[in-house]
Amino acid sequence: MAVSKELLDILVCPKCKGGLELTPQEDGLVCRACRLVYRIEDDIPVMLVDEARPLEDEHGGRGK
Repeated sequence: MAVSKELLDILVCPKCKGGLELTPQEDGLVCRACRLVYRIEDDIPVMLVDEARPLEDEHGGRGK
């Protein structure tokens, strides 16, 4: 498991302080409010706003 349930419960988005959820592939954390995805490298979340990707990139397309 990439991120423990306990860690996921206390992590928040560094931009809006909102809740995060794991991506289906468990390789990133999604902030639905900001529509950003923070990647997870070697089981460590990279919680830098400047390195987050837009949520659309995670799904391989551009939403309508």
